[in-house]
Amino acid sequence: MDWLSVLKNNIIHWIEGMGFPLEKAYFAQESLYFLGSFIVFFIFDKLIIYYVMAYVKKIARKSKTRIDDVLFENRVVFYFLRILTVYLWILVLDGIIIHFHLLYQLVFLTLKLYMDYLMVRGFVALFKSANDIYELEQKGRERSIKSYIQVFQLLTILIGVLVAISIVTSKDISYLLTGIGAFAAVLMLIFKDSILGFVGGIQINANDMVRIGDWISVPEANADGTVTDISLTTVKVQNWDKTISTIPTYSLVSNSFRNWRGMEDSGGRRIKRYLNIDLQSIRFCSDAMLTQLKEIRLLHDYLQHKEDELRAYNSKMGIEGDVKNGRHQTNIGVFRAYVEAYLKANSKIHSEMTFLVRQLQSTEKGLPLEIYVFSKIQDWAQYEAIQADIFDHLLAIIPEFKLKVFQNPSGADFRSIIK
Repeated sequence: MDWLSVLKNNIIHWIEGMGFPLEKAYFAQESLYFLGSFIVFFIFDKLIIYYVMAYVKKIARKSKTRIDDVLFENRVVFYFLRILTVYLWILVLDGIIIHFHLLYQLVFLTLKLYMDYLMVRGFVALFKSANDIYELEQKGRERSIKSYIQVFQLLTILIGVLVAISIVTSKDISYLLTGIGAFAAVLMLIFKDSILGFVGGIQINANDMVRIGDWISVPEANADGTVTDISLTTVKVQNWDKTISTIPTYSLVSNSFRNWRGMEDSGGRRIKRYLNIDLQSIRFCSDAMLTQLKEIRLLHDYLQHKEDELRAYNSKMGIEGDVKNGRHQTNIGVFRAYVEAYLKANSKIHSEMTFLVRQLQSTEKGLPLEIYVFSKIQDWAQYEAIQADIFDHLLAIIPEFKLKVFQNPSGADFRSIIK
């Protein structure tokens, strides 16, 4: 390229004509070259990135897949495209800065560090895009890979730092890697939470302990709600009062917590409550009382069958009418049968899961009659409404069985005694 050589010589002669020594003329020439190349690079960089990014954006909008949209939004193309333009500038500068060594070292050191920075940002954005694409899938909303992605991002940053140190010190990166062992203890101390979080994240994902969207209860952290995010070091839980609890990932492995996913997957939600029956109100049923209870549709067939069974037994044993020795129905037994019939007739109660109406050990507060069944509806508000409807009805109808629910005496009870 003779014209370029002629141009260089003419510039040198022009600078010398201004009274500069030859050596300083070379420095001035190369400074002008650098300034001119910087202006050209700036314009070239803006034009290339503007038109290429506009073209990529156009393609992303027309494409049916969301992958290219995610890559564009995270600026992956931008970072790698700028690396290319900076590299082209380095190639140009390598041929025009020859004599000005200080400028050469300063510019090339800066550009190499800038390329290293862009490379790190590009790969971090690429890994983030991989996580975003994964979360777009159905499976991504169940199991999170964010902790693994963050490990790769952290490793990328560490490698970028090592490369930057290598560029500044002019040492081979393998030389630096051999010296890391001496700082292993310091690094483990600095990144203790990250290391523990990574180990905990692996165990959580491998054992399928927690997924995004799971309802978990962590008493130690006073957290009870839905998992919204699983990262390298923390798990975010939105509590039912809409507050956010941030829990260290490793604590879910080292400490106990409750995951309600099993309940949600089972198709039922447990109702476990009891009524304390006043022991003094328990008695045998009289004929008049049984006749009255037969008017209850849910009890008619049961009472008729039970009455025939007991009459046959007492007749066989020759103890008809003997209250002390014969078998007779009690109001608590009939009430328990009514509760079973009432729950079986409730379409919102799961009949194929555990279904118990049982007596517990009597205490100073009476005889607990426990209801242990499962609701078909798991939604919290509807579940509570179903549970409330059941006990509203039972508390209202229990006087029909001449039973009383036990409750501690109140101030009004003591005032009535005094009067």
